[in-house]
Amino acid sequence: MTTNNPPPANPVESDWAGPVAGLARLVDGLRRDVDPLAALPRRVEELAEVLARLSETVAAIATRRNTGPAPTWLLAPENPQDTATLLDELSAWMPAIYLRYPDAAAVLPDCWLWHPDVVEELIWLMYAWSGAYQGPAPSVALVGDWHDRQRPGVVRRIRQTVGSCSRERHRDRPGRPPLHAGRPDLPGSDQLHEIAAWWATGRDTTPPEPAPLAAEGAWT
Repeated sequence: MTTNNPPPANPVESDWAGPVAGLARLVDGLRRDVDPLAALPRRVEELAEVLARLSETVAAIATRRNTGPAPTWLLAPENPQDTATLLDELSAWMPAIYLRYPDAAAVLPDCWLWHPDVVEELIWLMYAWSGAYQGPAPSVALVGDWHDRQRPGVVRRIRQTVGSCSRERHRDRPGRPPLHAGRPDLPGSDQLHEIAAWWATGRDTTPPEPAPLAAEGAWT
């Protein structure tokens, strides 16, 4: 009886079959790993553009604060956008710097936005701080003058002129505002842009009424 035996395997093919299959699996795995990275260059470019815009914005703010005279609130341009910009900068600086000093927080009334002289004092104090720490010629002497003379002087004048005023029944509110996420609340910030628009377009008219506080003892 004749037996049909399969032809003998090609020894070359037998030797390479395993490595080739392994290489194919390796290439397939690399392809799956690399495919999600195809969009990475585009994302990096987008993030670089965002970072560039943020850098330009920060540089513009720093330049505006550190060169030339400080802006004045009392003679601010009659444009709501300009007054809103001033108050936006001030409302960012005050919780970060000014209200970190207990004596400053203790005497700042929650109706400070309704006192143009207080806003004027705080704006120039902010620009003095920026010049001392971040200006084109910062110095220890300027920093010392800000701490020793300028900041205490502003605090003293606010205490003397409006220290007993408030948005509710003219009661004193001793102590500093409560902290939220590590930063003190800024009293009056809920009506900041309303005051900015009024000061720009109708500062010789009656100002908007202060809104009632959200809760007893709160700084809103």
